[in-house]
Amino acid sequence: MTMMVAVDDAQKLSFKRPIGDGDTVIVYERHDCMRAVTVSPGSELQNRFGVFKHSDWVGKPFGSKVFSSKGGFVFLLAPTPQLWTLVLSHRTQILYLPDISFVVSCLEIVPGCVVLESGTGSGSLSTSLARAVAPSGHLFTFDFHEQRASSARADFQRNGLTSLITVTVRDIQGEGFPKQHEGSVDAVFLDLPQPWLAIPSASRCLKPDAVLCSFSPCIEQVQRTCETLRSSFTDIRTFEVLVRSYEIKEHCFAKSVSEEDGSPVGPPPQKRKQSTLPANKSEKTESNFSVMAKPCNTARGHTGYLTFARLTVLSN
Repeated sequence: MTMMVAVDDAQKLSFKRPIGDGDTVIVYERHDCMRAVTVSPGSELQNRFGVFKHSDWVGKPFGSKVFSSKGGFVFLLAPTPQLWTLVLSHRTQILYLPDISFVVSCLEIVPGCVVLESGTGSGSLSTSLARAVAPSGHLFTFDFHEQRASSARADFQRNGLTSLITVTVRDIQGEGFPKQHEGSVDAVFLDLPQPWLAIPSASRCLKPDAVLCSFSPCIEQVQRTCETLRSSFTDIRTFEVLVRSYEIKEHCFAKSVSEEDGSPVGPPPQKRKQSTLPANKSEKTESNFSVMAKPCNTARGHTGYLTFARLTVLSN
């Protein structure tokens, strides 16, 4: 059962335009507090910074700083794939930006490519794949769960991606990819419990020398997938992408110096005590600024393994 969402010509992929009625904007409060809001004149957004009227947003460019009646402010950002990944509804486990960027790069996806994805899920990767193949390419994404597919379809329409994505309800593990795609696909991405069952079908769809990627959370899945890949693929490699974020802060340290000759007196005392400086010398305090870095306490750990393989070119 294939369903293609009608293209809305009013929705543009470019954000170099004013915000309009019905647009989705990312309301940015701080780096760890964002939400997706659909602009609707007459509606209001209320948060700890005050009340924000949607009618005040219409006509402003994406990236604008808007103020509430209390003087608080938020930023209205465009729903880019990077930001959408941070605010979307999690219907399934999702891929985050480190994995997504690695996948798009290693699958060699460029504008104009045709890509197959099995395991639409929450649509996090789908959104980035669609942007990568735009404006002339296309993503065909499949999910066996009809409700998930319907929710993802609504998200794609909300973000103006309906001309780039076809959502299909299909069990790829059991049925394989549709025959219409055989020999015409530039890249395949699999996010399945048993990806090895879909590899024969994927190999028939890929163009010669094209790349397949399989995402699996468990190493046992990776082992069996690699065994199946060896029959038709080469350059088989598995990666785990881990990113470590740092907090960068500036700290102020006080230092006591002699006013007479400017020489350091030493570190500030830990407790109050009587000064031992000679009577002809006075003491003053200077501030030194130093940049300090430390790993964030909330670093994201293991998400899954990414296995890449290139379809073998058969010689005549």
